[in-house]
Amino acid sequence: MTLDADQLAELMGTSSTSGGLGDRMGLEIVEASPERVVGKMPVEGNTQPYGLLHGGASCVLAETLGSIGSALHGGEQKIAVGIEINATHHASATHGHVTGTATPVRLGGTLATWEIAITDDDGKRVCTSRLTCLLRDA
Repeated sequence: MTLDADQLAELMGTSSTSGGLGDRMGLEIVEASPERVVGKMPVEGNTQPYGLLHGGASCVLAETLGSIGSALHGGEQKIAVGIEINATHHASATHGHVTGTATPVRLGGTLATWEIAITDDDGKRVCTSRLTCLLRDA
């Protein structure tokens, strides 16, 4: 399944009129296919009180990327719903952007599980997340 920019924006809830969370966080999708989804997000504006990237922001990035991949895998007949996410925060990020790369662990008919590696501008791993989505009938 291939999506144009408007369909992808609608899928991830980030269009100029949606007001979605990804929009507010400055999330940008760089690449999207059922086998790999890449997106980036600024650190600035997504920090906790100490000026570090907020762990919840990493989870939003991870869930968005894995959900997009799951939706692309499921096709038009399925809806992808996140049912479990975890994240290990390895290092802090204080400036620039972070980039998430989601790759499938397993793509099934009812469940899709993804590993999402989040790195800083220097390529240092900041977070590793795993997301499982339920693929239910549309």
